[in-house]
Amino acid sequence: MATQTYADKLATPEHTYKSLTPFQLAFRRFRKHKLAMVGFVIIFIFFFMGIFAPVISPYPYDKTSIKVFYEPGKDPAHILGTDNVGRDYLSRVIWGANTSLIVSMSVQAFCLVVGLALGFMAGWFGGVWDYVLSRIIEVVGAMPGLMFQILIMTLLGNGLWNVIIAIAILSWPGWVRLVRAQVLAYRTRDFMEASRALGASTSFIAWRHMFPNILNPLLIAISFGVPGFIVAEAGLSFLGRGINDPVASWGKMLASAGDYVSSYIYMGIIPTVIIIIVIIGFSFFGDGVRDALDPQSDRATGG
Repeated sequence: MATQTYADKLATPEHTYKSLTPFQLAFRRFRKHKLAMVGFVIIFIFFFMGIFAPVISPYPYDKTSIKVFYEPGKDPAHILGTDNVGRDYLSRVIWGANTSLIVSMSVQAFCLVVGLALGFMAGWFGGVWDYVLSRIIEVVGAMPGLMFQILIMTLLGNGLWNVIIAIAILSWPGWVRLVRAQVLAYRTRDFMEASRALGASTSFIAWRHMFPNILNPLLIAISFGVPGFIVAEAGLSFLGRGINDPVASWGKMLASAGDYVSSYIYMGIIPTVIIIIVIIGFSFFGDGVRDALDPQSDRATGG
């Protein structure tokens, strides 16, 4: 029997696997997660519709037809029919993705920046700063979310950026808690102590050592947080305290369907199904990211 050479050993799957970087290993585990790939495709379509809505939308979101209520399949020019004032429903769905994308990404960016800044300072410096911030978080967390958002919208008025403010103002405490917990877990590690002993500045330690180590839970939190913001916007718009007409919103489409859904059921079904699919897509994607970033995952062995 021929003896395996050193070159043959290097070519074995085991050696190839061990030589991969952490990012490559995570990507390999993610690709093997079938539901995660389904979620990735759904999210890709959602982002594509949201970003390129002006290009791929058959009509402007506010363009009306002469005849109201084309049901799906009745007119080739309106594949999904029209709404109660004759606006193309497919265009409204696509532009609704644009609205949801703007709201969810804006709120997510705000929460991420505030969470990183305040959470790091609370966990790193502790003391009075940590105590005061913890009490503020408790107060904000005790507020009834939907009722407070409706109050904010009542004071500010309906509109896209007012919706972003109303959702963001109560969404940041969870991110501060997450970052604070991660900083507390890492700040006493040996490499952190070594950096401080060598005279590294706080900002250098934060971006060179702390942030890369807390990136994994942040990515998981983002993948699960975005659909919550999409639902929050849809809920406010559904209650009439969100996006103003004629701007398209999935929640506004549901609200408009209320008086007609018994006769034109597609008006309620289409936006509902779209919202459910997007939420499921983010959920699958989040599960895949969590498994991919977990080195103890059974997929780490390629199973």
